[in-house]
Amino acid sequence: MTAEARIRTLRWRLTALFTLTSLVGLVGLAVFALHSDTAASRRQLEATMDLQADHAVSLIDYDDNRRLDLQPLIDTVESDCPPLTVLSGTADHLTVARTPPRPCVPIAPDDVHTVAVAALRHGSATWADTRTPDGDPVRLLATPFSGPDDRSWGGALVTAVDTADSEAEHRQLVTLLTVGCAVLVSLSAMAGHLLSGRAIRPALTALRQQEAFLADAAHDLRTPAASLRALAETARDDDTLRGEALDRTVRLASRMSDLIDGLLTRARLMAGVATVAREPLRLDQLVEAVVDDTATHGHHVTVLTQPTVVVGDPDLLRRALANLLNNALAHGHAPGQRAEVELTVSPEGTVTIDDAGPGIPPTLAGSLFERFHSTSGSTGLGLSITSWVAHTHGGTLTVETSPRGGARFVLRLPGHTKHLP
Repeated sequence: MTAEARIRTLRWRLTALFTLTSLVGLVGLAVFALHSDTAASRRQLEATMDLQADHAVSLIDYDDNRRLDLQPLIDTVESDCPPLTVLSGTADHLTVARTPPRPCVPIAPDDVHTVAVAALRHGSATWADTRTPDGDPVRLLATPFSGPDDRSWGGALVTAVDTADSEAEHRQLVTLLTVGCAVLVSLSAMAGHLLSGRAIRPALTALRQQEAFLADAAHDLRTPAASLRALAETARDDDTLRGEALDRTVRLASRMSDLIDGLLTRARLMAGVATVAREPLRLDQLVEAVVDDTATHGHHVTVLTQPTVVVGDPDLLRRALANLLNNALAHGHAPGQRAEVELTVSPEGTVTIDDAGPGIPPTLAGSLFERFHSTSGSTGLGLSITSWVAHTHGGTLTVETSPRGGARFVLRLPGHTKHLP
C-alpha cells in the first residue's frame, strides 16, 4: 500500500472513530432521556393516584354499630373514574364492600383481590401492574384503611389507572429519539469525514511536495551526473585530457551544488517554511549572465536587451530563464541543424525567447506547462518549474508561434518595474 493510500485509509478510520464516538454519546443520552421520561411519568402518575387514594380513604368511616359506612365516599368522590373498589376484612378473608357500577377501567376481580391482600400484609400502600381484558396496561394501587378500633386494618381501597396513553407517548418519544439519533449520527459521519479530510490535507500536501522534490532533483541532476561520469572516464582513459577533465569536473560540481541549493530552496518555498526573496535586480543583466553560463554546443544565441529593473528572487528567476534557454537550444531546431535562438528583454519586465524549430502544436499548448508533460521524451519538468516561478512572482508564462517559425515563450513579470536610461 502506498503512503498516499495509507493516509486516505487513515481518513476513513478517523471518520469511523468520530462516528462511533458520536453514536455512543447520542445513544447514551437517548437512553438517559427515555429512562428519565419513564421515571418522571411514573412518579407523576403515582403521586396523582396516591393523592386520590388518600382522599378516598379519609372518607371511609364506620357507623355506631362498627359497620363500614361508605356513603360519604359515594357522595363526595366519583368512584367510577378512576374506579375505586373497597374491600373489607383481613388479608386472609377479604370481601368486596363496594365496586364501581360503571368503571372506566375494567379490572379482573382476582387482580384487585391480590393487590389488596398484599397491601394488608405489608401494612402500606402497594403498587401492581396488570392488564384489562382488552390488553391495555393498568397501574393498580391498594391502600389499607383502619378498622373501627383504629388498632387494626379494616380493609383496603383499590384504585386503577389505564396507562395506555402514557405508554403510547413514550413509544412516540422512542421513535423520535431513534430517528433523531440516526440523523445526527449521519450528519456526524459527514462532518467527521470532512474534518478528517481537512486534517490529512497537510500530510497529503507534504507527501506530494516530497514527490515533486524528488522528481525535480532527478530531472536537474541526471544530466550533470552523466557528465561527471563521462569526465571521470575521460580522465581515467586519456592522461593528456586529465587536467582539462578535472577542471570541467570542478565547474560541473559547482553547478550541481547550485542546482541542489535551488531545489532545496524551491522545496522550502512550496512547503511554506521559506519566502521568495524580493529584491531589485537588473533583468537584462540576469539574462546576459544566464546566456554566458549556458553551453550552446555550437548553436547561435542572440540577446537583445534594454536596461530593466524588476523585483524578484534572482536564484529562482535565473533557473527559470536557464530552463527556457536550454529548452530552446534542445528543441528549437531541426535534427542536424544549428539552433537560432533570440532572447529579447523589454522595459516592461518581459523576456521573449524565440526559436526556429518545429514549434508547439496548438493542441498541446494548454498542457505544455503541466508536470511530466513533454513532446520530446524528456521528463517535462523544466517548463513546469519555470511556470511555477512565473506565477510565484505574480507573472505568467505563455507560448505562441514565433515569427521565426518555431516557438515563442514569453515570461512576463508585472509590477515593480522601471526603465533605466
